[in-house]
Amino acid sequence: MLSLLIIFLAKYLLYLLIASSIIFVFLQEKSKKKKIFILSLFTLPTAFIIAKILSSLYYSPRPFVVNHFTPLIDHAANNGFPSDHALLSFTLASIVFVFNRKWGVALFLMGLAISASRMYAGIHSPVDIIGSLLIGTIVSFIYYLSLKRFSK
Repeated sequence: MLSLLIIFLAKYLLYLLIASSIIFVFLQEKSKKKKIFILSLFTLPTAFIIAKILSSLYYSPRPFVVNHFTPLIDHAANNGFPSDHALLSFTLASIVFVFNRKWGVALFLMGLAISASRMYAGIHSPVDIIGSLLIGTIVSFIYYLSLKRFSK
């Protein structure tokens, strides 16, 4: 039963996080929607590009490869750094957080559940998750501060 929960969290909770982010945007007034859209337009591609660059500079073998076991989730034995699931989760959570702390914290908790389950499933190590967390949050906050300064 625990394995099924871990698999669900690792594979499918991300969709709920994305849907929650979209619902959050739709609940906002028009001026705030525009700000969220602009922040997302810059943050999401930049976080992805930085992640791709860093993944070419640092190789983190997946735990199931290093420790020779079958992971709970089928996965290629490629570079685990950074985790794409964690990157998207933490980037979206960071974007929402700057506009609403309660929603942002809820999304961060979902991101942590996704990340922990992917580590438990044996497809990511802590460095993969921490790297994603740092990339997503730092990029989000740099763009947020830049856009905030630019709009004044």
